[in-house]
Amino acid sequence: MDIADYRLAFEMAPVGLVISSNRIMVDCNRHVCEMFGASRELLIGQSFRVLYPSADEYERLGKRMEPILNAKGHYADNRLMKRACGEIFWCHVSGRALNREDPHSSGIWAFEDLSAHRPVRAELTAREREVAARLLDGMTSKEIGRALDISHRTVEIYRARLMRKYGASTAADLVQKLLVG
Repeated sequence: MDIADYRLAFEMAPVGLVISSNRIMVDCNRHVCEMFGASRELLIGQSFRVLYPSADEYERLGKRMEPILNAKGHYADNRLMKRACGEIFWCHVSGRALNREDPHSSGIWAFEDLSAHRPVRAELTAREREVAARLLDGMTSKEIGRALDISHRTVEIYRARLMRKYGASTAADLVQKLLVG
């Protein structure tokens, strides 16, 4: 297989792919452009920050991912991302650090749009989005608190807010409503 074949595989992959250097998009495929509603020319050379709902979420997630990438060399989660038009959507993100000692220095990232199965129907704050993503991963309030470096009681406050916004009566009901929108 020559380099042209690899380029074709990159372009035709059934998921969005991004090659990164220091959290800057060095290259991306057509699927990423379609998913985020931006041209390749607008994305290349940009920080991943443009794909996040807020700068705070971009910073916090980058800090949380680094030790995991150091230890394992790869990372994956479901999170809310932002299209160029401002629409927030659920996305599965997985990636691999090409240098585990300096995991943000270079990597390959895959993006899968989950919005067809998991629509976003409520306006959520950055922290509510983080708590919601972890609830969907099956984490307890204590586990979420440890992951986000906040108390489990604070997590319970955010969970209560989510329950109000989604009209959920139980934690299981909330998870179901987050899954279906």
